[in-house]
Amino acid sequence: MSDLFHEEMPFSYIDKVMDIIEKTPRHVYQILTKRDERMKQYFSSRKIPSNIWLGVTVESDKYVSRIDNLREIDANIKFISMEPLLSDMNGLNLKGIDWVIVGGESGVGARPMNSEWAMNIKDQCKDQKTAFFFKQWGAWGADGRKRSKKANGRILEGKVWEEYPVFV
Repeated sequence: MSDLFHEEMPFSYIDKVMDIIEKTPRHVYQILTKRDERMKQYFSSRKIPSNIWLGVTVESDKYVSRIDNLREIDANIKFISMEPLLSDMNGLNLKGIDWVIVGGESGVGARPMNSEWAMNIKDQCKDQKTAFFFKQWGAWGADGRKRSKKANGRILEGKVWEEYPVFV
């Protein structure tokens, strides 16, 4: 796993990746990046294979502009990964966004995720008819205790949230 749109990744290499993706239509490829502007530049002059889901990471309000750039790309499925979710995210514009994934941070220096932040995003997804997927709590559980992400699980508001976008 890496960021396909890293600055050191030549577009000629990305072209080869896209060629393989087009030749394997039975697979769905989820491409996630923090480099939204470079992704937008790449696809401004290229056709996007129909079996690609394009996404951007938006971990806090500081990076909401990535959603606007994603929205301008003509992909069949567009998604946002809010993992790790590091702050509350109010007033999200999810127009044209098919899927939102939320999760907490893992690892030694993990910062806690507030359950209200995740529920706020869930509610915004519901209101804007965007699929919501709660991936995991990360290193900090809903009870504020630090332990393994596996032990903290995936339960939010008493249930597992596994919505997926509708695609053809």
